[in-house]
Amino acid sequence: MCLAIPMQITHMDGLIAKCAAKGVEREVSLILLQSEPLQEGDYILIHVGYAIQKISEQEALTTWELLDQMLAEELAGA
Repeated sequence: MCLAIPMQITHMDGLIAKCAAKGVEREVSLILLQSEPLQEGDYILIHVGYAIQKISEQEALTTWELLDQMLAEELAGA
């Protein structure tokens, strides 16, 4: 199963972005979205270090809610 994580761009330097989500920061390649107009503050989906899609803030928040719910259910069953 593949999973993409929503993160927010905090800084951009060419085709490399620093992104953050839930207190975690990562450097991410923007090469796959080079034709997409991106700026600091935008939300993107990250898969294995690459930004693969620009998403809305609401989509990012909804995804994090679902991931948090899945984790809580997994921990409750453990």
